Amino acid sequence: MGLLLHTPVGRAVVAGVAALAIGTVAGLAILWPSDDTAELSDVFGQKTESAEVVDVAAAECRNPAVSDCEELTLELRSGPDTDARSTIISGDSGPAPDLGVGDRVRVTKNDVPPGSGPGAEAYALSEVERQTPMLWLLLVFSLLVVVFGRLRGALALIGLGVSLLVVAKFIVPAILEGEAPLAVAIVGAVAVMLATITLAHGVNAKSLAAILGTAGSLVLTVMLALLFTELAKLTGLSSEEATLLQASGTDVSLEGLVLAGMVIGALGVLDDVTVSQASTVMALRRANPTHGVLEIYRGAIEVGRDHVAATVNTLVLAYVGASLPILLIFGVGDVAFLDAINREAVAEQVVAMLVGSIGLIAAVPLTTGLAAVLATRMPTAAVTGEHAHAH
Repeated sequence: MGLLLHTPVGRAVVAGVAALAIGTVAGLAILWPSDDTAELSDVFGQKTESAEVVDVAAAECRNPAVSDCEELTLELRSGPDTDARSTIISGDSGPAPDLGVGDRVRVTKNDVPPGSGPGAEAYALSEVERQTPMLWLLLVFSLLVVVFGRLRGALALIGLGVSLLVVAKFIVPAILEGEAPLAVAIVGAVAVMLATITLAHGVNAKSLAAILGTAGSLVLTVMLALLFTELAKLTGLSSEEATLLQASGTDVSLEGLVLAGMVIGALGVLDDVTVSQASTVMALRRANPTHGVLEIYRGAIEVGRDHVAATVNTLVLAYVGASLPILLIFGVGDVAFLDAINREAVAEQVVAMLVGSIGLIAAVPLTTGLAAVLATRMPTAAVTGEHAHAH
């Protein structure tokens, strides 16, 4: 880090990143939610309790249009009625999860008036309890990251934790409190980017170039998102989640949520590409310290083209996967392709995919150029210890 300050370019890069960090801290301070952040209505925030299925038996459905119902006998594992038993008719209102003895579920307490008949259910099934399998999956993932990445993998996991913390403690509460979703997303995204890149890669020439490259690409992504959300007249009203948010009474800009989603969705791939390009530049500089800016840029941009080709495909498939249920519905309804992509639910994903892809493509020459100038304008010792990011 100290060697970077020995050259004008190094000082300019450090100053730029410092200004970005200060601006982000100021943004977090201004937009940070208060303790009395608005909450969703009781319908969405109703407290659930843990229960275990202790018996399953066939039951007659109360809805004549439905068959194959089951009576579940549950034993409460939390709450004021712990160890008490309750019965629930499952499948009466439509398809229900396949539950067996020993399965854990989440239930909500019904407001049963005094004197209700024997058929009144004290509890209602809310969800299957999925924490245990997800926890095992998380442990396997974390173990593989640490075994393969060692110290850097462990630091990357810490960065992931910071990212989730920013989302849970800043982005979601601030948006619910009524702050502009796009402003919150930009500040949150930059905070995540600064934390994850510096934690995983340290504070050095590579990470500083990657940070500036990501920030510049993010600016372009935001501008494109604003422009094409307006041109395409995207309102954010097409999803079921938007309907739930409106029903909850929260003062949230749905169009702003669309923009915020585009920004946050683009950040993950931008980080990967910018760090890879900066790392490639540093590796080329170490391999041949006599190469100038153009030679290093040309060598690194070849790697960048391959990376973009692979990452754009990944980005497109991710958005297609998110839109697959909607596309299937249109397929069942025999909706023409041009009509299907014109529907807002699909158009949102198309615009987000293309905006993110353009930002991704722009990140390659921008970061490569920044890193090449920085690498050739600083002492060779300043890149010692850099490690290439292989793909």
